[in-house]
Amino acid sequence: MTFAMFADRADAGRQLAARLARFKDKDPVVLALPRGGVPIGREVASVLGAPMDLILVRKIGAPGQPELALGAVVDGAQPELVINEDVKTMLHVSADYIAKEEARQLAEIKRRRELWLGSRQRVSIAGKTALIVDDGIATGATVRAALHAVRRAGPARLVLAAPVAPPDTVERLRDDADEIVCLATPDPFWAISVFYGSFPQVADSEVSALMDAGRGADAPA
Repeated sequence: MTFAMFADRADAGRQLAARLARFKDKDPVVLALPRGGVPIGREVASVLGAPMDLILVRKIGAPGQPELALGAVVDGAQPELVINEDVKTMLHVSADYIAKEEARQLAEIKRRRELWLGSRQRVSIAGKTALIVDDGIATGATVRAALHAVRRAGPARLVLAAPVAPPDTVERLRDDADEIVCLATPDPFWAISVFYGSFPQVADSEVSALMDAGRGADAPA
């Protein structure tokens, strides 16, 4: 039995772009979550004639429990730290631990941005329609951190867009965005990959190539 709704990320991106075409005259900026969101974002940016940038999010794991999300740090002109206060209080996590982990993850974000974008300047978000794009949403933790950080950058409108996500995750995220555009909200959900005919890992070289493909449109405003 197959559950594939999209042939691959390019197909999903084209379908998503058709739903987002109404933002073409709303000064859109596409912000893709690497790596999987980049092929989706490139299709959307192409249809909208919009600049595209990456938004990088790194999880901060709890002390001794790296898989438990204490928070996240989000890339940006002024990087944003988002902390899960419940986990922080429950585990009595020190400010020193958080500061050290934030610095470590920001260093990794810097490394990845330089790998994928070189010295390219960031695309301005202030006053624009910011479209955060990924290839699918599971728990929504990473996306929520990205939404909070982009909101603080002052967009005129903040839109979350993805081909597929579970319905309960979409509902939990509604207060974090001005609008959510999701092509499918299957229940039960399984994994994001189940809904794609082809879902390979996106290589670093592909991210770089896709970002280079729109280099003229991505010039800072």
